[in-house]
Amino acid sequence: MQEAEKGKREIPNLLYDNRMETDVKTVLSASRRTDIPAFYMEWFMAGIDRGLFEVTNPYNGVVRQVECTPESVHTIVFWSKNFGPFLDGRFGETLAGEGYHLFFNFTVNTEDRLLEPNLPPLDQRLCQLDALARRFGPERVQWRFDPICFYSAGNGGFKNNLADFPKIAKAATEAGIGRCVTSFLDLYAKVKKRAARAGVTFMEPGMEKQVEIVTRMADLLKGCGIALHTCCEKELMAGLAGNVPVTASACINGRLFMENDGGVVPVQKDRGQRAGAGCGCTESIDIGSYAQHPCYHSCLFCYANPAAVTSRHSGLRAGIQKK
Repeated sequence: MQEAEKGKREIPNLLYDNRMETDVKTVLSASRRTDIPAFYMEWFMAGIDRGLFEVTNPYNGVVRQVECTPESVHTIVFWSKNFGPFLDGRFGETLAGEGYHLFFNFTVNTEDRLLEPNLPPLDQRLCQLDALARRFGPERVQWRFDPICFYSAGNGGFKNNLADFPKIAKAATEAGIGRCVTSFLDLYAKVKKRAARAGVTFMEPGMEKQVEIVTRMADLLKGCGIALHTCCEKELMAGLAGNVPVTASACINGRLFMENDGGVVPVQKDRGQRAGAGCGCTESIDIGSYAQHPCYHSCLFCYANPAAVTSRHSGLRAGIQKK
């Protein structure tokens, strides 16, 4: 981490910089709304080949065209829980060869298949974490442990999904990854209903318990050389003691992208995200779709609307898990 600090570039302040607006390149988010690396890379690469994506606003249905040439896009941020198909297809190498910078938000939580039933085994995902860091650089990989869940199934009492956290932290350390982002489960009504159908009950720990958990996580990660950040946890951040090494996250961080690769990208906060809840993400364009790109991971706590599992995708997942 110290060497990375020494090598940082001087970052322009876009609020005062006199550069032409055309110098500022776009950040593409692929995607908060689905898992493109796991299920939709052929669709994504077709858009790259066209130099254009058509993006539908999920709230008003308005369709906009988004240019996606190397001249217009600085960084593509991929979000996934399973980078196996992405790595196997060497899509990252193709995109990097065409001049795109890449960044990876990789959510790795637990081995427990009750909450995340359609993922490869944890050891395979940890191999993917290492492969991303080796191929593209650990500074371009961000580990997300998200969300922290408290739940019960049957009569066993409440438990959480933190059991594998030390194992994942060890693997991230060995891969050279220096950032972890976390948050607690948001209990949307549809999440409660979906969980109830699976015989699961989620609960929200009180603020005192949340502070205790995050403090312990930060202490463990500090010994690993990994910085802990929170995602949309404004109240939690206010409750942490000043000496706890935790900061609010920007899962899409324009300044970090410029540190990694130079150039100019937006650094103002993204007004389309949950800034009031503590989201620090800078501006990007999300090119995924809840409706057109359903996610087949079927995680119980997902805030989107997971697709029904089909035989095609069941077969795809089985093939991935056997590799």
